[in-house]
Amino acid sequence: MSDAFHEEEALGKAYDTRLLVLLWRYVSPYRWQVALTLLMVVPIFLAELAPAWIIKTGLDYTFQPDTAEGAAGPWTRWVFDPPMGLSTLAWLALLYLGVALVSMGLQFAHMLLMSVTGQSAMRDVRKAVFDKIQKLDMGFFDNYPVGRLVTRATNDVENVTEMFSAGVVALITDVFKMVGFAAVLFYLNPKLALATFAVIPFLAVAAVVFRLKVREAFRAVRVRIARINAHIQETITGMKVVQLFTREARNMREFDRMNADHRDAWNQSIRYDALLFALVEMVGGVTIAVIVWVGTGLVEAGVLYQFIDYMRRFLRPLQDLSAKYSVMQSSMASSERIFQLLQTEVPIVDPEPVEDAPPLAESRGSVEFDGVWFAYNEEDWVLKDLSFKVEPGARIAFVGATGAGKTTVINLLSRFYEATRGRVLVDGVDVREMPQRELRRRVATVLQDVFLFSGSVSDNISLGRSDIGVAQIERAARAVEAHPFIERMPEGYATEIRERGTNLSAGQRQLLSFARALAHGAQILVLDEATSSIDSETEAMIQNGIHALMRDKTAIAIAHRLSTIRDVDRIYVLGQGQLLESGGHTELVARGGAYSRLFSLQAKLERANAEAQPAG
Repeated sequence: MSDAFHEEEALGKAYDTRLLVLLWRYVSPYRWQVALTLLMVVPIFLAELAPAWIIKTGLDYTFQPDTAEGAAGPWTRWVFDPPMGLSTLAWLALLYLGVALVSMGLQFAHMLLMSVTGQSAMRDVRKAVFDKIQKLDMGFFDNYPVGRLVTRATNDVENVTEMFSAGVVALITDVFKMVGFAAVLFYLNPKLALATFAVIPFLAVAAVVFRLKVREAFRAVRVRIARINAHIQETITGMKVVQLFTREARNMREFDRMNADHRDAWNQSIRYDALLFALVEMVGGVTIAVIVWVGTGLVEAGVLYQFIDYMRRFLRPLQDLSAKYSVMQSSMASSERIFQLLQTEVPIVDPEPVEDAPPLAESRGSVEFDGVWFAYNEEDWVLKDLSFKVEPGARIAFVGATGAGKTTVINLLSRFYEATRGRVLVDGVDVREMPQRELRRRVATVLQDVFLFSGSVSDNISLGRSDIGVAQIERAARAVEAHPFIERMPEGYATEIRERGTNLSAGQRQLLSFARALAHGAQILVLDEATSSIDSETEAMIQNGIHALMRDKTAIAIAHRLSTIRDVDRIYVLGQGQLLESGGHTELVARGGAYSRLFSLQAKLERANAEAQPAG
């Protein structure tokens, strides 16, 4: 399995001050809620002390009133004297029930406040993650798996949220309670308390050993579930190939092996967890035996009862140590990954605003590449000293073999990537000196692979822009010949499009992308092999629409089918990132260069296909 999965599921420290400081930036707006959450620990602790005190003092007052009142104070009579008509024991039962109800209310309020605070802070973290994802450049997405980005904004944020309810706040609460119970026990009888806590160092050593062992167990579980997730994702994504080549049995064997490994890793973790739980139970039993043995004759029966009750409450948090340790470790690992993403440098940023700077000129549609060099990886150049200029309203096309750099030209024009050397200018302004929002309002791109969002047809054309009305949407759809098929849909422009547009044909999806580009009114139109997914009949039907799309605009087309670009003003032929030749269609064919060879080859293939079609 690749190292990527180990990196993704690696476990860090269960406590990392650096990460908590970074996280505090998002928690600090809710600091008063955090403070109230911590302050509520005091009344909760007192409510946990009260039941044993009620039983001990109440029974003493019932059977030894003078001794109890002298030990507990003059207000004992006011608390334990029953109202008229109730027996003393019945009143004690009601007092105990009342304290239990108060304790329940406090616990409910505490958990609710912790959860609301955690969810509020994590809402801000998730918002920051999503905002960061939208600002990252395309180069980042080339190297970062989509699944991991989704995990950052969902599972990782949820893991950090758990830290509030079952992690750091719970640990602080538990530590406070344990210290409080220890202090009360020493206050009641120091000698008995010392004897009782004599076994605690052994439990502390066991907890340290457990932490070391369970860390490896948790890591093994998470690595194995990562492998299972990766295998399932790969199988589902490639299901067509799996079924076509009858690979189901082999995939099942691999999954069965991974599933068994995951089960074994979980069993190991469960064994450690069960061992710790049993050890705490045994220590609890030993401490009770010590309390009864040492305390008999040393303290009253009521004090023995208090010692037993408080020691059980003292040991209770240790039984949940496994769960808390797992939550903290998972939360810290998720925090590490979240902040690694949030601190990723964004190489493509808007220029700093300058006071009294003149406004940008109106969009005219001119484009210029001035000595542009670009490489996706170090100096593996995709474009080499590329220069050309497109006047407003001109129609040009780029052609060339796969890998010649055609799509890279579009990526640099839209500033999805930054030119390594040279300049890209739109309307005479370097794109690095133009806000990205403004640049992309001036450039409309129709991609080869059309992406449609879940929502109505109308929403997919306007993309939620409030300034694009219904009339403008319909006018754009009519211009590119999309209106007829939209009208035939069950609810017309209000028809819901399924995820990725699966209820539309490839041609229909492309027509909607044409309508989208036209409706957004950019002066520069880019067609990146926009007719490659459309059959010849559909292509013929929408040629008028494409001409309407290009009217009064600067049009830049990338096409493999050279027959679609014969009427452009100028054709640029790229080869290995360099400009090989340029000119009109007739001129380039007559020249007998690279374009002429490409055109002749395509013409032969089209003739061969035409001759073979009737026989087929």
